[in-house]
Amino acid sequence: MYRKLLIAIDPEDDGEGKRALEAAVDLLAEDGELHLASVYSPGGGGFFPHVTEEAPEQKEAEVRETLDLLARKYLPLNRNASFHVVAGTAGDKLVGLAGQLCADLLVLVSRGSSGHWPLRRATVEYVSVNAPCPVLVLPSLEKAEPGAKDEESD
Repeated sequence: MYRKLLIAIDPEDDGEGKRALEAAVDLLAEDGELHLASVYSPGGGGFFPHVTEEAPEQKEAEVRETLDLLARKYLPLNRNASFHVVAGTAGDKLVGLAGQLCADLLVLVSRGSSGHWPLRRATVEYVSVNAPCPVLVLPSLEKAEPGAKDEESD
């Protein structure tokens, strides 16, 4: 069991959020801390597709609200989470946040090369290599569905 988990979440992908939160709850110690993070590029077109040309403060508030809704929807009532919404390069910010929080595990959902964001794969690789803690990369739901029978037997 891990005491401090950091999860990178795309708040616009409900399935990804659900998958990551369910995995985290299973891995988190009873008195553990759960941290949800989303990174956006202040110039637009960042790690997550929800980024638009609005003011950074407005982006941050909207993402924070969406993270809160995801947490309320998918976390058990006895669990809560801290939210971290930061602007910058996703890989750098996630690695830095993991170090700052002294995270025991960083959880990512990978879309691989089939996702909407071709940089996602590079970001997952960067975080996996540079994080100051172990990294768990969950396959995306789209990727998992064709072989779902194989995964269900694990």
